[in-house]
Amino acid sequence: MPDRSVDVLLIGGGVAAAAAAHALAEGGFGGSALLAGRELDPPYDRPALTKEYLRGEQPREASHHPSAGWFEGGPVELLTRTSVMKLDPAAREATLSTKEVVGFEQALVATGAMVRRLQVDGTELDGLHYLRAYGNADAIRADLEAHPDAPVVCVGGSYIGCEVAASLALLGRDVTILLQEDEPQQRTAGIQVGRFVRSVLEARGVAVHGGEQVARFTGDGRVAAVHTASGRELPCGIVVLGVGVVPDVMLARGAGLALGESGGVACDAALRTSAPAVWAAGDMCEYPSVAHGGRRIRVEHTEHAQAQGAHVARQILAGTAEPFAEVPYFFSDLADWATFESVGPASAWDEEVVTGTLAEGEPFGVWYLEGGVVRGALSHHGGLDLDRARELIRSGAAVDPAALG
Repeated sequence: MPDRSVDVLLIGGGVAAAAAAHALAEGGFGGSALLAGRELDPPYDRPALTKEYLRGEQPREASHHPSAGWFEGGPVELLTRTSVMKLDPAAREATLSTKEVVGFEQALVATGAMVRRLQVDGTELDGLHYLRAYGNADAIRADLEAHPDAPVVCVGGSYIGCEVAASLALLGRDVTILLQEDEPQQRTAGIQVGRFVRSVLEARGVAVHGGEQVARFTGDGRVAAVHTASGRELPCGIVVLGVGVVPDVMLARGAGLALGESGGVACDAALRTSAPAVWAAGDMCEYPSVAHGGRRIRVEHTEHAQAQGAHVARQILAGTAEPFAEVPYFFSDLADWATFESVGPASAWDEEVVTGTLAEGEPFGVWYLEGGVVRGALSHHGGLDLDRARELIRSGAAVDPAALG
């Protein structure tokens, strides 16, 4: 017998579970609900970790989601620093790290993702940081204060690497980005946007070395240099590693939930897992996207995780299983120098159609086509109609590239 029971159990301390909690409350949910997450803090938006919070411009509470204090005395009970250690879908029970067994009628698994660890010599040295939580950002800030003259190397040219580099450049630090691709953000935004991002960063003093792979870190107790496979040596005192994430499916695997091809939890179009009454949302949710003609996708975006969590809550409230049909949306900025919005995502494309001029301060857009079909779109400073892009992605119809302008 469980120690207690709830109508809805939300597993995970991120924004997917938090958005579900908020949607339940907004929808007039009258039952009992519990959100359990291993985070030390209430759910919060992670984008500030690379920007305002890292720069010391924003307090912790400003990133809380839905808002600071929302869970206090509200309709959804919040347990921080509490992991779900075991999930039994057949018995509809979950065992918490406190040893308490909680029964449930419906459950949402939203355990997110974990940072990918770089496996090279020297990763045990002091001064190496990953960035996924408040505590990581706090450690980086403390290291920056303790070593005010230390050069910083950001490993990885994705959003995390670029946003951290931009923030540290704003703080006046000596920053270098080291990445495997030729250009920053090339993997997600293409070569043309990558060259634009490089120009923006280099104009602020950030050194960018593309086409490089980390071979090892060296130093006497503390990192002193990054060495690449090509023989390049970059002196440094602080390293921030942003080499991707992997879906956290440990709980799901132990519960016997089916996994997808990308390593996430396999769901149907409504975001239901292989177990009755168990749903999934967020970074570890792999589903056939209605907006992409049924193509199975897994999206690691904060905004998309929120949308999925809210969708699950609405299905629970209504007792339905409607498909999740939103086109994923993502936002990123490099300080105040460049602001990007994108929809898609375009995981593969064979043509890029640029509208406007790829120049700092200028609005422009990039359409990503595969076989003449729009798979994604990026807008810089409002240079592209994202609603139109969503419609074209949903249609799956071939378009005339010349008409996209």
